[in-house]
Amino acid sequence: MEDVLIGRVRQAIADGMPLRIRGGGSKAFYGRHCDGAALDLSAHRGVIAYDPAELVITARAGTPLAEIESLLADDGQMLPFEPPHFSSRATLGGMVAAGLSGPRRPWVGSVRDAVLGIKLLNGRGEVLRLGGQVMKNVAGYDLSRLMAGALGTLGVLLEVSLKVLPRPAEELTLAFELDAERAAARLRQWGRQPLPVSATLIHAGRLHLRLSGSAQGVRAARQMLGGEPSDAAIWQDVREHTLAFFQTPRPLWRISLPPAAPDLNLPGEQLSEWGGALRWLASDLAGEALRRRVTAAGGHATLFRHHDGRGEVFQPLAPPLFALHRRVKQALDPHGLFNPGRMYEGL
Repeated sequence: MEDVLIGRVRQAIADGMPLRIRGGGSKAFYGRHCDGAALDLSAHRGVIAYDPAELVITARAGTPLAEIESLLADDGQMLPFEPPHFSSRATLGGMVAAGLSGPRRPWVGSVRDAVLGIKLLNGRGEVLRLGGQVMKNVAGYDLSRLMAGALGTLGVLLEVSLKVLPRPAEELTLAFELDAERAAARLRQWGRQPLPVSATLIHAGRLHLRLSGSAQGVRAARQMLGGEPSDAAIWQDVREHTLAFFQTPRPLWRISLPPAAPDLNLPGEQLSEWGGALRWLASDLAGEALRRRVTAAGGHATLFRHHDGRGEVFQPLAPPLFALHRRVKQALDPHGLFNPGRMYEGL
């Protein structure tokens, strides 16, 4: 299958035909619209190596994410950043390309932090190996991590090596009846203490908190914090956007802010994760006005769902930063083949 993909890319170079990279299509809604012939990676699948003792797994990009997580679970391990699937067709390559992490991300790191190495097909039709399969191998480390969140604009991911972690011995979800302001204050207070927190959620007058760790540590934290035990399924509902909040027909914004940033009093309905650092907003407020207020608070905003894919989906870049993005794109994809315009017009 790899030879077929290389042949397709080299033919696209000869024909001047852009390519639209596709895995399972589970995140096709994310980002801007892009044109091009479909380059389907779903058949390029399979786990290449998995060493539970070394906490490393390597697989082809088209491998279903559910298959990888099932294999890890059999050995009591997990992808620490809890990537959203959004569909049973989600793939490893799509997970890295989207760069999205779930509820555990602030406490264990992001997709980018877990990438150890990749095999990449670049825009010259060359296959590059970057990084490695062990944590101490740092050759090409930063360049491999650059693929996380690039939405396929820099090349075709063929293989990915990831760091994994053991599953916690114990987990407990607690709920507290608190409005958003008091919940945020409580999280700031708890954030200064050595608590085994692994997820937070503020929505509809309730604070949900997940504790993860040793049985003794979770039990001690439970006694200190109070609250009522709650259904752990809420974390999957938030991660997969099956919670009722996410069924809104209004534009859905993904807003990143410093955790201590105050409520911006934006019109619409809001849900907060990551100790206040990630805030979802369903709102009809114009993007320019929304981003102006978010930027003033030290954050940035992405139009995540319910848009036409033609305008500014991601936070506009300052000219020097845009020029840097352009140089990276030119170095890896000089003919502009891969997912043109998926992130920004002209890239």
